[in-house]
Amino acid sequence: MAEQAVTGDRGVVHRLLSVVGADGVVDSMWGYVDTTMRWCWIPNWLPSWCPTSQVQLQTAEDKMLRCVDSIFSKHYTPISNENHLWTLTLSSDHVKHKTPIVLLHGFGGGVGLWAQNLEALSQRGPVYAVDLLGFGQSSRPQFSKDTQEAEEQFVESIEQWRAETGLESMILLGHNLGGYLAVSYSIKYPHRVKHILLVEPWGFPERPNTVEADRPIPVWIKALGAMFSPFNPLAGLRVVGPLGPTLVQTLRPDFKKKFSSMFSDNTVSEYIYHLNVQTPSGETAFKSMTVPYGWAKRPMLQRMDKLQSEIPITIIYGSRSSIDSNSGSTIKEMRPSSHVEIITIRGAGHYVYADQPEDFNHRVVQVCEKFD
Repeated sequence: MAEQAVTGDRGVVHRLLSVVGADGVVDSMWGYVDTTMRWCWIPNWLPSWCPTSQVQLQTAEDKMLRCVDSIFSKHYTPISNENHLWTLTLSSDHVKHKTPIVLLHGFGGGVGLWAQNLEALSQRGPVYAVDLLGFGQSSRPQFSKDTQEAEEQFVESIEQWRAETGLESMILLGHNLGGYLAVSYSIKYPHRVKHILLVEPWGFPERPNTVEADRPIPVWIKALGAMFSPFNPLAGLRVVGPLGPTLVQTLRPDFKKKFSSMFSDNTVSEYIYHLNVQTPSGETAFKSMTVPYGWAKRPMLQRMDKLQSEIPITIIYGSRSSIDSNSGSTIKEMRPSSHVEIITIRGAGHYVYADQPEDFNHRVVQVCEKFD
């Protein structure tokens, strides 16, 4: 019986390490964990370490969207391998003939973060906000550990979503990781893209060789980086379990401020928490696409020459963002015969659409109307 209990405990540990995205270190750590667990057995009847569930995520999203006055629908769009993408749609009869705009959120995001943009953007034409595969309420499958294959899984999920939704062409607006995927998709399916809007995009420049020379990295930071390298970016949020919601509120009080015109409570931090403590899937894929310190393994600037010159690009940055805007200038230099516009929104940081939503919405509508 004791041996059976320990064997069962090994399954518990396997699941716990899987939750934080460290499947690869399970076997090598088991010798230590096996000994420890014999002295500290965790019963199966204990509640989940992280106070979250799919229902709680759905509730948190509903609260995020309660201030959107326009009529919208929410549903799962089926794609291959029995997966689905969570989709939010706004479409008024008087503008349904316009090219739809498809919103792709960034790393760790979800459709609810567009709460301050949906209504204004839908006045111009149909709007679709999608939870990327592996994020939000979309399916969370196992991604390939190969960098290119993981990226292709994201891209193919977007194409399958488009085909199922019945869109002939679309305007792709991507923030952070969503911007990277918007370009990757457009390279493969250029005839489906009418315009690309990159909002503080991630993954475009190469990691500079002079990072350590120009800004030496303290030894203790390197040590921590090495220690946590087997884990996913958001593993710490899951490790702290019931302290997670408080941790989000403490470390990111700025999110509450960004949405202060809509909420006075912890609606936003609760949504962000529940988004990011579910099974790590897209998060794991993102990790496989990065090198240390968050640089892309396959920088998009190296592939911009494969993007058809006929596709116009608008790049939006926040004036107070820490993201290097040099990539925008580089894209413009690389595409002298193409339309490339760079917009800087004053008073905005990385989350431009939330920091200055009115200015952001106005600029996006203006850009889209130019090419309708």
